[in-house]
Amino acid sequence: MSTAKTPEVSSILQHTPNGILLVDEDARIQFVNPAFREMFFTGNADLTGKKASEFLHSDCFERAIAAGGKLSLRGNVPEHQVHYRAGLFRIEGERQYCGIFIDTTEEERARAELLEVKRETLARAEEVICRQMHTAQEIAGLLGETTAETKVLVTKLADLFRQEGTS
Repeated sequence: MSTAKTPEVSSILQHTPNGILLVDEDARIQFVNPAFREMFFTGNADLTGKKASEFLHSDCFERAIAAGGKLSLRGNVPEHQVHYRAGLFRIEGERQYCGIFIDTTEEERARAELLEVKRETLARAEEVICRQMHTAQEIAGLLGETTAETKVLVTKLADLFRQEGTS
C-alpha cells in the first residue's frame, strides 16, 4: 500500500507541521509522519500495524470508521501534556482513513493561564469589595454616632433657648 502517489505529496506529508496518520479499516497504522512522531513522543520505532489508539489514548479512528467517514475532535494525552485538534476522514477510493493532528498545547496553556489570571482577579476584586463594605460600615457607624451626638447637642441648645425665651 503506497503512502503517497507523487513526490510532491510525499514531501508535503514529511514536512507539514501537522501530525499525519493513515490507518486501515481496523484503525491500524499504515503511515505516520515526523510531526506526528514528535507531537506524540513515539520515537523512531516502526508503528506500522499498531492500533492508533495506543498513541492517541482515544478511539477516535474507530468512531470515524463506524460513522463512515468524517470526525472532528479535540483530545489530549495527559502523560505527555499534549493537546490536539484533529480532523479524520476517509480517503476516497482507498480503504484508509487519514487523521490530521494540530498541536494546540500552547493554546491550551495560554487558555489555562488566562483562566487562572481571571480567577485571581475575581478573588482580588471580591476581597477589595469586602474591605470597602467593611470600611463603609465603619464610616456609617461613625457618622451615625457623630450625628446622634450633634442631635443631642442641638436639642440641648434648643431647650436652653426655649427656657431663656420663657423666663
